Amino acid sequence: MLQFTTQTSTDSVLERDFTVGDVPGVLWSPTEHDEPAPLVFMGHGGGTHKRWPAMTGRAALLVAAGFHVAVVDAPGHGDRPRTDHDEREIAELFRARAAGEPEGPIVVRYNAHLAERAVPEWRATLDALQEVCTGPVGFYGLNMATAIGVLFVADDPRITAAVFGLHWPDALADQARKITIPIEYAMQWDDEHIPREAGLALFDAFASTEKTLHANTGRHKDLPRFEADSAVRFFVRHLMKN
Repeated sequence: MLQFTTQTSTDSVLERDFTVGDVPGVLWSPTEHDEPAPLVFMGHGGGTHKRWPAMTGRAALLVAAGFHVAVVDAPGHGDRPRTDHDEREIAELFRARAAGEPEGPIVVRYNAHLAERAVPEWRATLDALQEVCTGPVGFYGLNMATAIGVLFVADDPRITAAVFGLHWPDALADQARKITIPIEYAMQWDDEHIPREAGLALFDAFASTEKTLHANTGRHKDLPRFEADSAVRFFVRHLMKN
């Protein structure tokens, strides 16, 4: 059940904290809208949370364009406690990073574990949000949110457009082949963690007849901010009424 816990309104944006069971989230909405607005369900990256600057910044752009935007804390992130499994995987990631070893195998393994836990929660959250957000639904998530989002989107027909990016194909390619909705995919051409061939392989795996690859020069964390503007235009094109 969706339960709103706080509500504020500033600069034409209504911000509401909510819980669905024990999963905390935030819903941003336009304060003035004559018709049901589409919902963009966003996921945050690994080690961050629902109000990370990237989340609030993307949400502001989307709300200004007329969307509802919802984000929940992933398992072991934000306001949610870590399990012993979370702690072991995070410690192993930091150990590999300090030793200069590849991080990819650990991230892929841990993100796959998080996806198993998060996808049922995201489905339940979307069920609850549709009590108040009755328009079309899109998904927006990079990095860890792509690892969870590909599994989430693959089996949920309510989501009709998605933006993914910045992940390995290892645990995702089979599920990506189930996805036929319009896709926008972002990758970094000089990513020090995800080989160029790996990023291209995941993009290629999507079965969508309408999919666009955005490849930018730079390292993993150098994704240009203008990609968020592109994502807004993508969702306007596919979720807003013509």
